[in-house]
Parts: sequence; structure tokens; C-alpha cells
Amino acid sequence: MNLSGKEKIAYGLGAVGKDMVYMLSASFVLYYYQDVLGVSAIAMGMILLAARIFDAFNDPIMGILVAKTKTKWGKFRPWLLIGTLLNAVLLYLLYAAPPTLSGNGLIVYAAIAYVMWGVTYTMMDIPFWSMIPAFTSGGKEREDLTTLARSCAGVGSALVTILTMKCVNILGGSDEVKGFKYFALIVSILFIVFIVITCTMIKEKSTVDVKAPTVKEMFKALLENDQAIYVVVTIVLVNCSLYLTSNLLIYFFKYDLGGTNWSDNYTLFNAFGGGIQILSMMLFFPLFRKFFNAIKICFISFTMAIAGYAVLFILMCMPSINLYMLFIPGFFIFVAFGMLTVLTTVFLANTVDYGEWKNKRRDESVIFSMQTFVVKLASGIAVMSASVCLSVFKISEDTTEAAGSIVSNGSLLGLRMTMALIPIVGLLIALVLFKRKYILTDEKIDEISAILNSERE
Repeated sequence: MNLSGKEKIAYGLGAVGKDMVYMLSASFVLYYYQDVLGVSAIAMGMILLAARIFDAFNDPIMGILVAKTKTKWGKFRPWLLIGTLLNAVLLYLLYAAPPTLSGNGLIVYAAIAYVMWGVTYTMMDIPFWSMIPAFTSGGKEREDLTTLARSCAGVGSALVTILTMKCVNILGGSDEVKGFKYFALIVSILFIVFIVITCTMIKEKSTVDVKAPTVKEMFKALLENDQAIYVVVTIVLVNCSLYLTSNLLIYFFKYDLGGTNWSDNYTLFNAFGGGIQILSMMLFFPLFRKFFNAIKICFISFTMAIAGYAVLFILMCMPSINLYMLFIPGFFIFVAFGMLTVLTTVFLANTVDYGEWKNKRRDESVIFSMQTFVVKLASGIAVMSASVCLSVFKISEDTTEAAGSIVSNGSLLGLRMTMALIPIVGLLIALVLFKRKYILTDEKIDEISAILNSERE
């Protein structure tokens, strides 16, 4: 039985809410604590990276708990709902630091709030993506739903990226602390509403009855699924490149381009980029898919992103930086990352079938727990790298309108190199690895699906 339109919409809304929450944390937590509250950039980088290391143990365990769950509501929806409620509360607390805290007390608060936010995000993210193989029949239906979900997630990310600073200014006026607190509250409420709709409308249509793995069996299954490992490493490298740029982008607009209207320019650029990324997932990817297979689209996307970053660096180093000229490389970068976001999820879903075919066990939750972990790991590495950049190149914490004038040319060059050249290196490594190691072509997946369907009959 094919998915209904209501089910697709409900799942898409859940993806919107989920990535609104994630993007608010991934792209603005460093700025909030370092630039707004004055916490050391290195201290924040260490906190965010340590939280990701903690997730190395937390995420796989969460995958096992989901696999072991058996209720009349299924194995996924209970965790999805509970995790969402807890995560919404933690998101608000993360951006509602008590004004009485300062120094070490503020650092401790940030560490506890962020680690707990990560734990509860895992609690809902793993079952959300693990549901895809559980209630789709594979092939085109799975790819279509994955494309829809990733497109909707892109909408959620874009909305937060575009609206955050504008809403912070509207809600808080000149008080960014107040603005972030109220904006986080709004996002948290929307998150809960959207996931409740998802849990109400989506039901598991088919499951494969397998014994839930132990921790030892889980790591063994992951190590035996070579294709999952290659996709996971690719996801880490791609997301590290994207998040490093996105975390430093606000500093580029504030201290490099500068000016009294830096916030408006930042919002305009993000609006352009967010719109292009959504079009990439909803329009460009389906269009490319009519002419190319998924692997060829992946290679095209890598090439576009690398070329875009190269042009971006050249433009950033010109004597006079024009905002609208930045839209040209931005177009290629955002299109590429939009398609790569969809593709990496499709590739990871394919490794579930591959693992069942190769190892005679189906591990949706285990495989998708790795996606949750590596995306957050990439975010942690990127934030730590951004923190080192801010510290080494002495990017000022001054919040005056003329802040751009107090940053040296050497510091600005370091900022530009970190934003544009390091991502090129990461993308080149990912491209070479993927080209040499990934073997799950469309034909191979169809062959595996046919074998598995015959074995289940």
C-alpha cells in the first residue's frame, strides 16, 4: 500500500520542526555564548566537541533501545514523542541562560544544557529517520519520501537561518539575550506541534522481526557493513565543510563586510542561500534524477561545491567585497549541499538493505543512529574549528556598529581561509573516498531488493 498524501505531509512537517531546532543549535549556539554572553570561544568549542564525543556512546545505545522497543504504538513513535518534548524544553533552557551567571558558572551551565540537549535530540532523531525503511517498500517510494523529508528539513533549516537574527532583533530590540530566549521558545513550541502531527498520522506499515542487537553485536554489524561506514565518513566530511562555513558566516558579515546594516546583509544572504537549498532538494534534484543516476549526481554536486568555494575565496580577497557578487558562488555551494543532503540519506537508507542482504539482519535503528551521531560529530568538529579560528585570529567580541574596523587584515584573511579553503580540502577527501569505495548503484540496489523480497515471501 502506497503512502497517502496526509502521511507524506505529516512526515514532512516533522522534518521541518526537527531541523528548525537543530539549526538553531548548530549555527547560533557559539555566537550566543561567545559573542553575546562573552564566554571564551575555546571554552565553547571544547564543550561542543566534548558533547559530540559523548554522543559516540549515547547514539548507538539509543539505536539499540529503539530496536528493543515493542509497544502497541510501534517501536518508533513513543521515543519520537518523548524525545521531542524533552528536547524542546532543553532548547529553550539552552538559550535562556540565567542573567546572574558569569565566568565558570556560565560555562558549566552551557555544558550541562548542551549535553542534555544532544541526548534528547538523539532520542527523537534516531526513530524519526529509522521510520523510513520501516514504512516504505524500498526503491522509488523510499527515495521519494527521503527526498521529501530532506527537502522539508531544508525548509526548517532555512527558516531558522534566515529568520533568527531578524526575529532576535524584533523580539529583543537591542537586547540580544532577550531576543534569543523568546525566539527559542517559539521554535520549541512549533517543534512540539509538528512532531505531534507526525506521531498522529504515521504508522508502521511493515517491520522485519529481528532480534535486537547487543552492544557488541551492534558494533560488529556496523563494522561488517562496509558501505554504511563509507557513507558515514562521507557525511562527516560534507557536514564539517558546511557547518564550518555556516558557523563563521555571521562573523564574516559582522566583522569583515561590517557596516551598520551587517545584520540585514547577513539575513539577505541566508534568505538567498536557504531558498536555493530548498529549490535544490525539491526541484533541482528531481530534475537531475531524470537524466542521471544518484551516484553521478553526487559527483556533480561535489564538483559544484568545490568550484563554488574556490570562487568564494577569490571574491572575499578582492579589495572591495560586493554582497551580490557573493551570490554567484553561493548559488553553486547551496545547490550542491542541498542535493548532497538528500543523496547521503538515500545512500544510508540503501545500506540498510545491503546490510540485511550481506549479514542476514536488518538494523535500521543501528544504521540511522550513526547518521545522527556523525551529523552532530561534524557539527562539534566544525564549531571547535571555528572557535580555534576566532581565538587564533583574534576576531573581536566588540558589538559596536564599527566592529569591522577593529579587526586586522591578517585576522580577516585567516577568517576567509578557514571559511573557504578548509571546506575544499574536506570535500576533495570525501569525493575521492566515495568514488573509490561506494558500490551501491541503482542496479545493485534493485538486485538486492529483489533478493530480499523473494526471501521474505
